[in-house]
Amino acid sequence: MRITKLVGERLKEAPSDAQVKSHILLIRAGFIKQVGNGIYTLLPPAQRISKKIQQIIREEMDALDGQEVLFPVVMPKEMWEKSGRYYSIGEEMVRFKDRANRDMLLGMTHEEAAVSTCQNIVKSYDQLPCMVYQIQTKFRDEARPRAGLIRVKEFTMKDAYSFHTSDEDLENYYNKVYEGYNKIFSRVGMKNFISVKSDTGMMGGKYAHEFMLLTDIGEDSIVICDHCGYKANMEVATSTQSQTNFDDAPMAEVYTGKAKSIDEVCAFLNISPKQTIKAVCYCIVGDNKHTVIAFTRGDREINEAKLKRLLGKDIAVKDLDESSLVKGNIGCVGLENDDFIIVYDSSLKNACGMVTGANKEDYHITGLNINRDTNAKEFFDITKVSEGESCSICGKPLSIKRGIEIGNIFQLGTKYTKSMGMTITMPDGSQMYPIMGCYGIGVGRCIASIAEECSDAKGLVWPMSVAPWHIYLCPLRNDDENVNQTAEELYTSLSKKYEVLYDDRKCSAGIKLTDSELMGIPVRVVISPRSLAANQAEITLRESGEKIMTDLSTLEQTLDKIIKEASCKN
Repeated sequence: MRITKLVGERLKEAPSDAQVKSHILLIRAGFIKQVGNGIYTLLPPAQRISKKIQQIIREEMDALDGQEVLFPVVMPKEMWEKSGRYYSIGEEMVRFKDRANRDMLLGMTHEEAAVSTCQNIVKSYDQLPCMVYQIQTKFRDEARPRAGLIRVKEFTMKDAYSFHTSDEDLENYYNKVYEGYNKIFSRVGMKNFISVKSDTGMMGGKYAHEFMLLTDIGEDSIVICDHCGYKANMEVATSTQSQTNFDDAPMAEVYTGKAKSIDEVCAFLNISPKQTIKAVCYCIVGDNKHTVIAFTRGDREINEAKLKRLLGKDIAVKDLDESSLVKGNIGCVGLENDDFIIVYDSSLKNACGMVTGANKEDYHITGLNINRDTNAKEFFDITKVSEGESCSICGKPLSIKRGIEIGNIFQLGTKYTKSMGMTITMPDGSQMYPIMGCYGIGVGRCIASIAEECSDAKGLVWPMSVAPWHIYLCPLRNDDENVNQTAEELYTSLSKKYEVLYDDRKCSAGIKLTDSELMGIPVRVVISPRSLAANQAEITLRESGEKIMTDLSTLEQTLDKIIKEASCKN
């Protein structure tokens, strides 16, 4: 590819709204162009990377006997009504009517499509296990797109769906896909990635893992024990809760005036947040009657994912302006009401000497003993883990790191096959609902994640396995006839074996060398009047900066060795 013909331009500065490294560099290097909020065009270099990532994914999915299909982007409402998700998914799913006034939607995930496709085709136990996968463009009306390709509205994704006759068979296949994912992320050049237990979310199912690239700009919090290896997404992470015991004084109602927040109450009463009980109120989506009141210790934060799983309902923070509850003074004494669903966090088990709201304006209660003064019978883990808390497995301190989700795998069970009526015939003639697994990888997010990890102060540093080109051919002084002729000859010969980006621009050496580093092509070959005087070319390795002078007669053999060694790293 001649750079004078390449669609895209290199920029000295990125737009002001580009905040993270990958977003800045992908725009500056001419790899992506924004066309709307959370919507990007992949320019030729990024598209070449995308195709290479997709090919690696295909090879590993095919090695698991995956069969590639292509589900529709547009689906009818009826398909999603069967699973129940047409109404349970919110505004992030785009719904519309076609010209015949039929209700349609844009696919943001394809569980329903997978079941609909295999239904009445996969009919017998001896056809299982089987897995179908696709690499497809999807659309999710993301409320808060951020960080370039990391969180977008339109995205390319590989999603796969497997069908099984037993939980054991699913478990066995799930573990194979797990290993396949490790191979994929290693082959595309990622280094600092891990897998963690995760929440099944809107996908449903009983068991899931996320693959995360550890980076400070990640939007997910990951709880890690460096001692025993425990790893989990914050949504499902657990820790060992210490007992909350203060002096067990008689319960008393005290005036606290305008003190409402935990910090204000603590300052007024000269106590620690650990001695207080926090109340957080939620409404259940689709239920106008009940209010969920979650009580936890004042120094802890409610984990809404855990609370949703416990309730088996979708929830949202409740507006208390039109409620009988007294905002800032809600307490766990005397709240017996059929309209309230009260949940106690495990941090409050056997707690005594606590401060809670008095359920009336300007007052709190001190000396609360949970066992003595409330009707609390059960306690549940509904809070987020904090840095330094004890690991629930080995007791050592936990740490919290940030990460970007690059892939996920789910054990879905029969949620979709049962709701959509897909059955298979077993050896004894009986019918059963196949048990499903689901496996996703975001291709665009992989591009951004690799860029985030594989870059330096000068620009991108693409691994050889996914680099848009292997070689950046960089003649200096194109006006020199010998340089120009040699560069043209090398471009012709090297392109027969390698992917070559030829910088044929008539511009300064500084611009060319700077752009080569910004674009991150693994190997740069420089031809100049000085090198040609010695009948040599200068090779520079982008990752290490190592420079190698080689005779033109042995240039190809040297490049063979370099590219082969670099490819073996992935």
